[in-house]
Amino acid sequence: MWLSERRTFLALLVALPLAGCGFEPAYGPRGPAAGLLDRVTVDAPGDKDAFDLVERLEERLGRSQAPTYSLSYRIETTVEGQAFAQDNRINRYQILGDVAFTLHDAGSGTAMTSGKVSSFTAYSAFGTSVAAAASEADARTRLMRLLADQIVTRLIATSAEWNAP
Repeated sequence: MWLSERRTFLALLVALPLAGCGFEPAYGPRGPAAGLLDRVTVDAPGDKDAFDLVERLEERLGRSQAPTYSLSYRIETTVEGQAFAQDNRINRYQILGDVAFTLHDAGSGTAMTSGKVSSFTAYSAFGTSVAAAASEADARTRLMRLLADQIVTRLIATSAEWNAP
């Protein structure tokens, strides 16, 4: 009994400094990203990589019916060989990805914020050509999800500068 009361007291003691510092959750009622959900429309995808990116962005931000903001993006990927066999076959590849993005006001077209995110992933090319193609497709999907998560994180982090909830 005494131990649980002590834990409660310690939890309150730890939370006390946060209450006085102005800390608010980003999606909280008065948080800077509160009005971000379901207010962003993302440019339509033109290929599989863009489809995976847009899918994850809409998963995280919601699919807006009446957008306040529009998000445009440009994807660049590069594939590099990572592991070479003695006969010069490449056994492992790395995919490097960059996405440059700009968030615009949907009404006026004014750029609210922009940036560039980068990440990488790798896949194995061992086995049949079908297995290697499936590995590459999975790696590209994972890369686009990573990049989309970075974009959302950047939007949340900068939302206090441009978002009026």
